[in-house]
Amino acid sequence: MSEIIHHYTIFETAGGFCGIAWNSIGISRFQLPTKTTEATERVLRRRLPDALPGTPTPDVAKTIAAVKRYFDGEEMDFSDVAIDIGIQEPFFTKIYAAARQLGWGHTTTYGTIAKELGAGPEAARDVGQAMAKNPVPLIIPCHRVLAAGGKIGGFSAPGGSVAKAHMLELEGVELNPVPPAQQSFGF
Repeated sequence: MSEIIHHYTIFETAGGFCGIAWNSIGISRFQLPTKTTEATERVLRRRLPDALPGTPTPDVAKTIAAVKRYFDGEEMDFSDVAIDIGIQEPFFTKIYAAARQLGWGHTTTYGTIAKELGAGPEAARDVGQAMAKNPVPLIIPCHRVLAAGGKIGGFSAPGGSVAKAHMLELEGVELNPVPPAQQSFGF
C-alpha cells in the first residue's frame, strides 16, 4: 500500500492568509486566515508535518478561488468540494455530513445536529468536539453551528469566536447581541 502524499499552498484572501492541503482523494486540511503566511504555514504544517509545498490541481485551484470570493463576501457553496478527512469516529463522520448541508447564511445548533442524527441532548457536546476537530473548516462550515440559544459558542480557529462572528456577518447572519449584565435604571 502506498503512502498518501499531501501537498499544500498558502494564499491571501481579504480575511488574511489561508492554507490548503490536498492529496489524490481531496482536500485534507484547510487553515482559516491568519495575519501572516508564516503563521498559516506553521499551523498547517503542525497538522500535516510531511506535507510538501505544491502547485494546486485544477480542483484545488477552483476551491482557492471560491475561498477568496467567500472572504470578499460573495455567496459560495463548498458542499461539492472533494475532501479527505481521514479516519474519523463514525458519529463525527455523520456530524460533518450534516454540517456540510448548512448553506450560506444558515445556522443551526450543536443540539439540533445531535437530535437530527438521532442522538440525545448529551450528544451536543460530541457535536461541539467534532466541530473543534474539523480538519477543513469553511469547507465543512463549522462556523454555522452555534451553541444553544443562538449563542456564538466556541471556535478553535485563529481569532476564536470573533473570527466565527465575522464569517457569519459576511454571510448576513445577525447574531443576538449579548444583553448587558445589569439593566440601567431609567431615572
